[in-house]
Amino acid sequence: MATKTAMIAIAGRPNVGKSTLTNYLVGEKIAIVSNKPQTTRNRICGIVTKEDTQFVFVDTPGFHKPRTKLGDYMVEVTKESISDVDLTVLVVEPIASVGTQEEVLIQQLSGKKCPVVLAINKIDTVEKESLLSVIDAYSKVADFKAIIPISARTGDGVDALLDICSAYAEEGPFLFPEDITTDQPERQVMAEIIREKLLWNLDREIPHGTAVEITRFTERDNGIIDIDATIYCEKASHKGIIIGKGGEMLKKISASARQDCERFMGTKVFLTTWVKVKENWRDSDFLVRNFGYRE
Repeated sequence: MATKTAMIAIAGRPNVGKSTLTNYLVGEKIAIVSNKPQTTRNRICGIVTKEDTQFVFVDTPGFHKPRTKLGDYMVEVTKESISDVDLTVLVVEPIASVGTQEEVLIQQLSGKKCPVVLAINKIDTVEKESLLSVIDAYSKVADFKAIIPISARTGDGVDALLDICSAYAEEGPFLFPEDITTDQPERQVMAEIIREKLLWNLDREIPHGTAVEITRFTERDNGIIDIDATIYCEKASHKGIIIGKGGEMLKKISASARQDCERFMGTKVFLTTWVKVKENWRDSDFLVRNFGYRE
């Protein structure tokens, strides 16, 4: 049987639902989601294999104006991710005007000469009739190969999006084994799960100044996995907030993370967490690389 593959970048400004879409397509959580912008920091591939076609969806950090070395890295990841793919899916919100960040992204994409499909996300939050004005606004600024209204949360319209993506698959061998859903090492997925819980449980800028390092990842003979994780933050005052009174906040974060780790690994997980301070690590090239943001 001849096989086909398609490399598809999922791009858009922060917090439009790119990671939620990636997770829905894959069928399990491989990219963290939160109600805060700039959640995704690395390029994450979600792999979907359907019969003779393998889709590799590249979830990119949201395009934004960087303010730190980490921000510079995230913008570069986005630019590189959309430069060598078969198709780009530009995800936008159902707003009847084209935002400045979308205009910049559309301009960059047009320079790459890569076909672009527009996915209008979060249609479950608006009246269907209002989508006509959104479609009209975006139709005037770019020649999209298709415009698909979707809800990454409910899955509405996602099958139609996948059908369009299949038209851009090219004949060739699968890039990944058929039974895997992401190119991320298990250690990295565990670290990202912990960081997601920080984003959900902590306010304001604190979670954006955190990084997670997995210092131990071992499997026992009975299949139980032991994970040691260190959470780094930028200020001593932040460390106190992350730990919480009597350690309650850290316990809450760790318990929630452990449950998701167990779901992903399919086995019992023992998770131990520590919190350390690394001042201004987001502005240090060395520390940004040291925490895994290298490529």
